[in-house]
Amino acid sequence: QRMINLSELTPYILCSICKGYFIDATTITECLHTFCKSCIVRHFYYSNRCPKCNIVVHQTQPLYNIRLDRQLQDIVYKLVVNLEEREKKQMHDFYKERGLEVPKPAVPQPVPVSRGRPRKVLGSVFRIPPELDISILLEFIGANEGTGNFKPLEKKFVRVSGEATIGHVEKFLRRKMDLDPACQVDIICGDHLLEHFQTLREIRQVIGESAIQVGVLAGALFLVLCFK
Repeated sequence: QRMINLSELTPYILCSICKGYFIDATTITECLHTFCKSCIVRHFYYSNRCPKCNIVVHQTQPLYNIRLDRQLQDIVYKLVVNLEEREKKQMHDFYKERGLEVPKPAVPQPVPVSRGRPRKVLGSVFRIPPELDISILLEFIGANEGTGNFKPLEKKFVRVSGEATIGHVEKFLRRKMDLDPACQVDIICGDHLLEHFQTLREIRQVIGESAIQVGVLAGALFLVLCFK
């Protein structure tokens, strides 16, 4: 029987983004590289490529192609003493300091047992990750398609995280439309000119009702892009 030092396994259980042990280990299905969930979700606000191998994870919605790796996370918690307890305490303190209710751990639902031939339990074929809680519809004015040094939007309907800011939206648009750095982009919702620091969730809460009045479906934001 050979004893293995934790240092020998550390390279395999560290997140290459934050350099810490995996927390909520999440794997990219395209290349099977794993990161902390919060790290990879934050990374995909700015890029659609794997931070380790640079492969394109998804052209527009990389968060569709990530999955929690519960087996790996269980292994990490067993290898690193007190890591799980420390994380639970930090999460508990975080919510208590802000006067919020501490989320309860998910309880797996029992599968009903039936007599005779066993039935296959079918899950949904397509499931939108809970992180993508905002729908936005993008339109642009101030220039005609086919003119100027930019490409038209291929997809105008996008689902993103509510934590994304208008600054993130602008970076996404500049990349997708190959906009010149000198091109000024103003983003408007309803009659409001939006600031770079505003998150989409804030915008929906504050001016969502007025946006709906100009023909927006409930739960979505209608953003107009003005190129100058």
